[in-house]
Amino acid sequence: MDKMDHNAHSVYLMYYHLIMVVKYSRRKVIDDPISERAKEIWEH
Repeated sequence: MDKMDHNAHSVYLMYYHLIMVVKYSRRKVIDDPISERAKEIWEH
């Protein structure tokens, strides 16, 4: 079940949809350590 956040005057539930567009597809711009760190940050 999703947890609703609230304050004194409202109740809300927020979701974010993030799309990363990498311009340079011929070379690996986002390497494995950066990818793993991004997963850790956005998993929460």
